[in-house]
Amino acid sequence: MLVELRIRDYAVVEDLTLELGAGLNVLTGETGAGKSIIVGALSLLLGERASSDVVRAGADRATVEAVFDIDGLPEVKRVVDDHGFRVEDGLLILRREVAVEGRNRAWVCGSPATAGVVGALGSALVDLHGQHEHQTLLRPTDQRAILDAFGGCLELAGAVAEGYARLQALRAELEAREERRREVESRADFLRFQLDEIDEAELAPGEDEELENEAGRHEHAEELARGTADVYAALYEEEDSVSDRLGAVRQALARLASFDSGLSDIAERLAEVTHLVDDLGRRIGDYASQVEHDPERLEEVRVRLDRIFRLKRKYGPELADVLETAQRVRAELQDLDDADHDLSRLNAERTEAETALRRTASELSAARSNAARRLADAVAETLPDLGLAGGRFEVDLSTHTSVSAGGAESIEFRVATNRGFAPMPLARIASGGELSRVMLALKSILASVDSVPVLVFDEIDSGVGGVIATSVAAKLAEVAGRHQVFVVTHLPQVASRAEAHLLVEKGDDAGITTTRVRRLVGDERVEEVARMLGGDPESRASRDHARELLGLA
Repeated sequence: MLVELRIRDYAVVEDLTLELGAGLNVLTGETGAGKSIIVGALSLLLGERASSDVVRAGADRATVEAVFDIDGLPEVKRVVDDHGFRVEDGLLILRREVAVEGRNRAWVCGSPATAGVVGALGSALVDLHGQHEHQTLLRPTDQRAILDAFGGCLELAGAVAEGYARLQALRAELEAREERRREVESRADFLRFQLDEIDEAELAPGEDEELENEAGRHEHAEELARGTADVYAALYEEEDSVSDRLGAVRQALARLASFDSGLSDIAERLAEVTHLVDDLGRRIGDYASQVEHDPERLEEVRVRLDRIFRLKRKYGPELADVLETAQRVRAELQDLDDADHDLSRLNAERTEAETALRRTASELSAARSNAARRLADAVAETLPDLGLAGGRFEVDLSTHTSVSAGGAESIEFRVATNRGFAPMPLARIASGGELSRVMLALKSILASVDSVPVLVFDEIDSGVGGVIATSVAAKLAEVAGRHQVFVVTHLPQVASRAEAHLLVEKGDDAGITTTRVRRLVGDERVEEVARMLGGDPESRASRDHARELLGLA
């Protein structure tokens, strides 16, 4: 619901706040008082292109701000959340500002936003009838959604959209799979060459490091044999070796420990060191006795290292990279081997998805066809009451050769407002008043399924009077039972049905024309309705007539 509309320095409006309520809100006033300016300011929030011409004379910027209560509107809340805006106490605040220099800015709940985002949110909340570009019923996608809601087809429509999305995903997967296969096929010979070259080498992880160590042993065999023999002798074999000297020290310390137990721990640790040195001596002796110079093995190692080096240079830099390359190439070739099976499976799934989509779309088409007839009949019954006795309404379903996310047909609402003329798209109705009344007919029928909570009607009373005016007023009141309705009107019949009556007046502020709005109650409302009736608002007859319309007689 639109709770409040604030307008500042817009056209002839200096500072204006409209407080609106649920149900039917009417805006009345003398011709030229500025009623349409207020609607124009509201349309700015619905995405109308901003122009510096709307800035009030003497001001540097024009501002329009609307406060909406969006409790009970989960779809709107979802859109707000998706854009990252924060709503407090269920109130959504949209604001646009137009500067004299032409720059314009927009905000949602105090956070900067684009005019497009503000317009999208505004259009989800307000349907303005009287200016074509803001009317949801003029947009094909909205017409389709409204027909589906009216016909109870939303679940089927959702199934078609999901089925189409699945089909598109399968088509994309198929295309990607085929592209991948073509790419691998074009490189298959090269990939097989790479894999054969690596696999034939029969590489083992860390093999290069082990071979380099072995090569070092063979290249320095004599030095290793001589050096380790010397170490063995010094540690263990020769007289007065480290082992012998440690043994003597160990015996001396053991004897001393027998006099003082405090030395026992040191004696034990020295015994451990002695055993360790003995062990190291024997092990180095074993190594020295086994060292041998093997030129043939050294050549084999060098040849092997050279092969690994060449593979590392091509696929490395490290041996692990070479092995990883083999794994990757093997996976690519396996992917090629699996391609036929995958493509066969995906083609089968695509065929199944296409069949299911066509079947669901056919069900949806039948349901839409039935709903289109019922909606056309319902609107046709309503048009005469709104002054369009010769009018015709139809829902055109144009079948497509293929199924899209929206189904197997395009949907267009068409109307002829005069007898003898062929129905044409709603957007091509020249008369704003006729279009507004057609919209009112639709809204009265679609009230229970139309998700836009706020309806604004401008020019709806153009060329209307008498019994038709009473019918228009009744329809507006009927629609206001399910929506908040805001009407700019010259019809006393409409004004008398309002739950909130706002009067627009033109004044003068320091030589500058200014528009003001005030809410009418009691005798003020009687006076305004009497004026709208066309008689003397001061006469008793006019006032009695006004009271009768207002239900006060």
